Amino acid sequence: SAILNEVQTQGSTKLPSNKSVLVLGDNATGKTTLIAKLQGVEDPKKGSGLEYAYIDVKDEYRDDMTRLSVWVLDGDPGHTNLLHYALNETNYAHTLVILTVSMTQPWGWLEQLNQWIKVLAQHIESLQLDPKEKEAARQRLATTWQSYCEVGDDLDPGSPVKRTMHNNSIDEDDLLPLTEDALITNLGLDIVVVVTKTDYMTTLEKEYEYRDEHFDFIQQWIRNFCLRHGTSLFYTSVKEDKNCDLLYKYLTHRIYGLPFRTPALVVEKDAVLIPAGWDSLKKISILYENMHAVKAENHYTDIIKAPPTRKAVSNHETEVQTEDEQAFLARQQEILKQGGQVRGESPLRSQGASAGGNKAGPRTPGSAGQSSPKKIDPKLTPATPGGEGVLANFFNSLLHKKSGGPAGGPAGAANPGGGMGTPRTSNGTDALMTAEKLAVRSDAAAELDRLARSVKKDIDLSQSEC
Repeated sequence: SAILNEVQTQGSTKLPSNKSVLVLGDNATGKTTLIAKLQGVEDPKKGSGLEYAYIDVKDEYRDDMTRLSVWVLDGDPGHTNLLHYALNETNYAHTLVILTVSMTQPWGWLEQLNQWIKVLAQHIESLQLDPKEKEAARQRLATTWQSYCEVGDDLDPGSPVKRTMHNNSIDEDDLLPLTEDALITNLGLDIVVVVTKTDYMTTLEKEYEYRDEHFDFIQQWIRNFCLRHGTSLFYTSVKEDKNCDLLYKYLTHRIYGLPFRTPALVVEKDAVLIPAGWDSLKKISILYENMHAVKAENHYTDIIKAPPTRKAVSNHETEVQTEDEQAFLARQQEILKQGGQVRGESPLRSQGASAGGNKAGPRTPGSAGQSSPKKIDPKLTPATPGGEGVLANFFNSLLHKKSGGPAGGPAGAANPGGGMGTPRTSNGTDALMTAEKLAVRSDAAAELDRLARSVKKDIDLSQSEC
């Protein structure tokens, strides 16, 4: 009988196997990496939807071991319908919740924490729980806050008796009233807010010019949030292994009643640890002494603002869409057509066309339209090889130069009868001089035509060689 009674007594004190942890938080807040660290796994495998894992928990004092179930919900709001698998009427009283936020994006904490608390509250409200059970869970959480006391060196960590008395045998008359603003929102669940990736604080200081008062402002805000919702607070860094072991011990303390003798830590800004029931508005106000440029009453997002969009470096992965080959060629054809129209008839060419449009040929002194402007071939430019363009301009200037008298035929054509005598020009010279000028003009026109044919021949030869 004695042996059976001893076995029965030891069996009743074994670690329960129906406990579980629910991890909530936005994507990229380090949920999977944190759980892998608590498991002792170095290469975490990220899943989707609702992930399941477990943590081996060992009670060294009773030489007992059990598995703590862990549910990790995807940060996508579309997966909140999976919550009923991880938190339901059966395990409501045996579940601890972890809310994660990342130090890489402190400007998103307010929205993230409020959103997940709202999701959790709505889910609990949807559960078909006995009102007495919900009230008992809320009272149990309030008692945890009221019965918290500082860890003393006089308690022997190896004594299960003292640990049990310290945690569970406190008379209700000895309970202290809840501190101001504590447990305003009581969901009846143990909640631990975990700030991950605190090693990123150095980057915030270098790239975003964060100062100590910014981190103090962040800490006082999140401590006020934890006080109102009755949660614990842990700053962790898996990369630098800060507070990860303490988080594991605290979880086993809250779930299984195992000892946890570490007091609150608020000195190191990247390794804050605040157990449930320790904090108060008076303790939080100590941070206000170092806050000069900011005030505690400032709105959170007014002080901790999201940085502007990064430079073009963040857009280096932009996908480039290639154009269809035929569409590209069609577009180039249109550009060529437009280019041909732009290089259309020049004013000189249109002027020459209006004057008759015929190629320049040998002109007789009495030919009609002699005083009309000579059509200039656009190929005859000063850039023509051999300097022939300069000669063309010279001959054109001779053709365009007015003689000063009326253009007519040979001498005597204006007076068939001969009674008028020899025609004279306005400057007193006779018409014979005008005939000489007309001959010069005829020679100039012939030279101009020769130059035009020579240039055209050179261009045709160059095109045939191409």
